[in-house]
Amino acid sequence: MTDVTGTVVRLKLSLLRNGLRQSGGRRAAFVASAVVALLFAALQLLGLVLLRGHAHADAVAVLGAAVLALGWAFMPLFFPSGDETLDPTRLVMLPLRPRPLVRALLAASLVGIGPLFSLLLLVGCAVAVAHGAAGYGVAVVAVVLALLVCVALARTVATANVRLLSSRKGRDLAVLSGLVIAVGAQLVNFGAQSLGSAGLGRLAPVADVVRWLPPASAIGAVHSASEGSYGTAVLQLGLSLAALALLVGAWARTLTRLMTSPDGSTLQAPDAVTRSRSPQGGGLGRLLPGGRTGTVMARSLRYVWRDPKTKAAWVTSLAIGLIVPVFNALQGTGSIYFACFAAGMLGIQMYNQFGQDTSAFWMVATTISSPRDAYAELRGRALALLVITLPYATLVTVLTTALLGDWPRLPEVLGLSFALLGAMLATGAWTSARFPYSIPQEGHKNVAPGQAGLAWIAIFGGMVSAALLCSPVIVLAIALNVSAGGDEWTWLLLPVGAAYGAGITWAGLRLAAPRTAACLPEILTAVSKG
Repeated sequence: MTDVTGTVVRLKLSLLRNGLRQSGGRRAAFVASAVVALLFAALQLLGLVLLRGHAHADAVAVLGAAVLALGWAFMPLFFPSGDETLDPTRLVMLPLRPRPLVRALLAASLVGIGPLFSLLLLVGCAVAVAHGAAGYGVAVVAVVLALLVCVALARTVATANVRLLSSRKGRDLAVLSGLVIAVGAQLVNFGAQSLGSAGLGRLAPVADVVRWLPPASAIGAVHSASEGSYGTAVLQLGLSLAALALLVGAWARTLTRLMTSPDGSTLQAPDAVTRSRSPQGGGLGRLLPGGRTGTVMARSLRYVWRDPKTKAAWVTSLAIGLIVPVFNALQGTGSIYFACFAAGMLGIQMYNQFGQDTSAFWMVATTISSPRDAYAELRGRALALLVITLPYATLVTVLTTALLGDWPRLPEVLGLSFALLGAMLATGAWTSARFPYSIPQEGHKNVAPGQAGLAWIAIFGGMVSAALLCSPVIVLAIALNVSAGGDEWTWLLLPVGAAYGAGITWAGLRLAAPRTAACLPEILTAVSKG
């Protein structure tokens, strides 16, 4: 019988090799990412080794293994296209039994930069707490066992969700990656500041619980063996071994069911077909204005809800726009003016409006024959953005104000937020017509090759222009705050900022409309390159 494990491992190597042969850019990106990942892993390994002898080294090592396992569990959901062998349905027509296939896929999962990164990190965790012959002996077993648990966990989760991950709706899970990265970065920042002020001792209570959860229990076994608690070490290793057996068993059962049951994920129920063909008239559609404005707003809002790339951009902007002011306020280092960050992040969504349509923009272009049509199109898109942005920016400002307890400045900051939002809508409309670029539908890139310069000019140039446009309101705010008795009049910034934002938005749409109508062929060519 042919060695299934060796064949699948060679298949994984062939997939990696053939992928790198596609282009020099892809090879350069792979090499660069591999160097950065391994360099980071090497630095983590060095840091953990230097932590030997510290009173709380065991807490850091145990929690490091737990965080690593958490990453292995969720990364396949966020990046399902990162490993072609994660989808076992591609092997469904081959005469393979589940258990040999499980062993083969488990071995193939150990090939790549991710497993090597994890191995270095686990080695560092084990070395940080290992002392004596017994500790190092257990460390060898613990590192291998922890790595196998991480890989088996990733495979089990991916196999259980493979139908979802390979569907159109399932790809929307990648949208959450931006949210997780944004939230995770702020949590790490908040935790680092907390540990910097209170020390590593704050990790001990959590580590006392986590050291009994696989695969962190394997690293906990190294510390127990080093301390002479051999019975505890055996029990902790047994927990990780039992977890590995349970994961492999669950993986095998899921794999059997997946490869023997029909796929009905693409079938649509008759009532759903009937509903999809019924005319729109419910929900938000009833609240939108009639005519072209309402149609454009409905289309733009539908893109936000259904298009994965558009949804990803919105989710990331919403998350960061809330996290930055709120987390800084919770840390006691924030300012109420950070609330303007929410309006700024969402205002960016006005940039490259036509690029979001990709090649489908030709259908929109056929309806634009004059600057008046272009103005109606841009106005509908701006109003759709305001439906989400205005209440969201207001909510973030009120929440930040409540956390800081600086209620007298609420009207001032709201006025600044509205002025900034209006300036970004104005510059976004103009740059959408002047510097359009394509957004590829496949992969994780947001700019088509060769158009990165256009994207930088459109976004950063537009943001600088928006800051200059709203400078009159900023100057007024500064003048009122520095002048004697000016605090009593800062409430005027709310109506002034709202009126200024509305006026500058109207002016920007009017200026961008003739450009849009005159350059439709160029815009269509630029946005269709992806």
